[in-house]
Amino acid sequence: MHNFEFVKPSTIADAIKALSAEGAQPLSGGQTLLPTMKQRLAAPDVLVSLTGISEMQGVCMGDGGLHIGAATPHAVVARDAARHYPALAALAGGIGDPAVRNRGTIGGSIANNDPAACYPSAVLASGATVVTSQRRIAADDYFQGMFTTALEEGEFVTEVVFPIPERAAYVKFNQPASRFALTGVFVAKFADGVRVAVTGASNNGVFRWTEAEDALSADFSAGAIAGLTVAADDMISDLHGSAAYRANLVKVLTGRAVTAAR
Repeated sequence: MHNFEFVKPSTIADAIKALSAEGAQPLSGGQTLLPTMKQRLAAPDVLVSLTGISEMQGVCMGDGGLHIGAATPHAVVARDAARHYPALAALAGGIGDPAVRNRGTIGGSIANNDPAACYPSAVLASGATVVTSQRRIAADDYFQGMFTTALEEGEFVTEVVFPIPERAAYVKFNQPASRFALTGVFVAKFADGVRVAVTGASNNGVFRWTEAEDALSADFSAGAIAGLTVAADDMISDLHGSAAYRANLVKVLTGRAVTAAR
């Protein structure tokens, strides 16, 4: 690991100022960044910790739905979101192990946008709004490919606002060693239709399965997608599962998520 300076601001304004320094990088739970630094694959000159900013922590209901501060650990989301959004709380409670859940944060997860992370599917399926230090970004505009988001240099996530669906569920097939999603599907039913988001499967990162959305909006049952198929062309293929295997998992897990939501 290379030498670096460490700064821990207490306000968003101070964090914005600290991140204006050359070579500065935000640090949330550090579950991805710190191992990357240890391998010398990243070498920021300044780490700006966001975990000391109280206005970026906590879970509460407000305008537009459930507000979750970006520096809120997964374990807190699992505990405090359960009353308002059980499917989201269950997702948070299934991330990694207790050490990861008590250090990792929702903001860090969606800023990194790992193609196998769980939270991006919840954000996308819920049609959530990602609030940053500069603006508000709709989920459909935020995720832009594997490890790629709409965030600009020096911009960081401060909050995520989740509309509350009528019904929802998340089902994932775990990679047993990492507990990342080999494939995971989040289904959310709203009054105006159904949204289905898939993580862990595609080379392009999290995506919406629009054909399933159309079918489920007409008939919210697992049988509604029986005749659908998922193309394997853009799916991840590795030692854990082939592209065809992941494509099949998308359909199977979507059906299970719908059944769980019902």
